[in-house]
Amino acid sequence: MISIIIPVLNESETIEELIYHLIDCAQIQHISEIIVVDGGSTDGTQNIIENLDLNIKLLHSKKGRAKQMNYGAKYASGDILYFLHADSFPPISYDELIIDEVKKGNNAGCFRMQFDSKHWWLRLASWLTQFSWRACRGGDQSQFITKALFDDIGGYDESYIIYEDNILINELYKRKEFVVINKKIKTSARLYKRHGVWKLQYHFWAIYVKRWFGASADELFAYYKKHIA
Repeated sequence: MISIIIPVLNESETIEELIYHLIDCAQIQHISEIIVVDGGSTDGTQNIIENLDLNIKLLHSKKGRAKQMNYGAKYASGDILYFLHADSFPPISYDELIIDEVKKGNNAGCFRMQFDSKHWWLRLASWLTQFSWRACRGGDQSQFITKALFDDIGGYDESYIIYEDNILINELYKRKEFVVINKKIKTSARLYKRHGVWKLQYHFWAIYVKRWFGASADELFAYYKKHIA
């Protein structure tokens, strides 16, 4: 059974559509629960979830995706955790695809990605996510992981305000516990549209390189806050 965990902060534009998408694209017997962890939304996100005539768990935690995802995992009952951004829509039968990989002994992984943009660079970046290269990984591709493996690793490192997905992924790569499912999750290019493709890509590369050379969680967040946030 899969527990879907979605950290949110002011996601009123997408959260309802995403939840219905998750229900429509899966066999309900495979889904233990959908857990939405709110970090203090002020745009009505919480009200939208509460007003849905669905059995959605709405939790409240301190702001920060790592904190929110760990909090959701704490209350998850499924033996597979599926962490998903609020603007990313997994493929049809995502539940069966994940369960099949776990049955094969692949205890963690993600989907390949497709941005909702026709910009040539974002199309190329999307195409590259089908390969197993660690540099092509990111939280927008979503993350499935068995609860046992997640607990063994210790969950997401809450000292990271950004880059928390990659820290967990790096640990999974070290353990050779990662697979890329060759089906596309469609994710929003809204941040690229807001900042410009080349400007944002440069800053993302800079963060990646800084971490590669040993930058701390605080240094990465300071850079992100100055140039992106």
